[in-house]
Amino acid sequence: MDPQKSEAAAAGGGLFPAETASREFEDFIYLVSHDVRNSVRALLELPQWIEEDLLTGGNPVSGSLAENIALMNTHTRRLDRMLIDLLIYSRIGRLQQDKTVEWQMVIDAILGQLRIPPGFRILRDIRAPSIRMGETDVITLLSSLVSNSVKHHDRDRGTIRIATRNEGPWQVLSVADDGPGIPREYRDRVFGVMTTLRPRDEIEGSGMGLANVRKITSLYGGRIEWPDQPDQRGCHLVLRFPLNRPPLH
Repeated sequence: MDPQKSEAAAAGGGLFPAETASREFEDFIYLVSHDVRNSVRALLELPQWIEEDLLTGGNPVSGSLAENIALMNTHTRRLDRMLIDLLIYSRIGRLQQDKTVEWQMVIDAILGQLRIPPGFRILRDIRAPSIRMGETDVITLLSSLVSNSVKHHDRDRGTIRIATRNEGPWQVLSVADDGPGIPREYRDRVFGVMTTLRPRDEIEGSGMGLANVRKITSLYGGRIEWPDQPDQRGCHLVLRFPLNRPPLH
């Protein structure tokens, strides 16, 4: 055995497994996101303080100054959103136990959380009424899918179809929309962390939605499929989760 490797193993108690390294990295993401967000919350108030001080001194906020303050607000809110989404990503699989989670309850919960435009319809075809997972992860999973469909739609009106069913050893979750869809050549890339196919100035979001979907699906032993629909608009994702798998914890 190489002496340097032997010394390193002795000092560190052996090489860290990949799972440990991944967990430590996620711990780091959580701590940094949490601590940095405390500073960002102060920055969110700073433009308002500047405006108030200027007005108190008899200096109206207009022209390029008003534009710069508005730009500061925009970028600070965007940073805050990124940090929130990083925190959500780092919490996946944490402090949760497997439990029976009702799909109808999850859909009702996310419709109460998300700002769904009035022109959009959510259609349900729930044939498998529940799934055994961490409840927070199920909500994050479906919320990310529905939010992604709404944000990337190219029309004022749209339809999102949510379906569940049991199929052999799998429970299948299907989410389909009638938006512009995702080109085949980008279908791997969109699951990356903080990945968007359009500039952030054009679309609200941090690019974490489908990264959440990939992480949760992998954590619960599932897989993601893209059904072929060559003559149809829209994005259609099928997620398969094993009905019989070891408990999460």
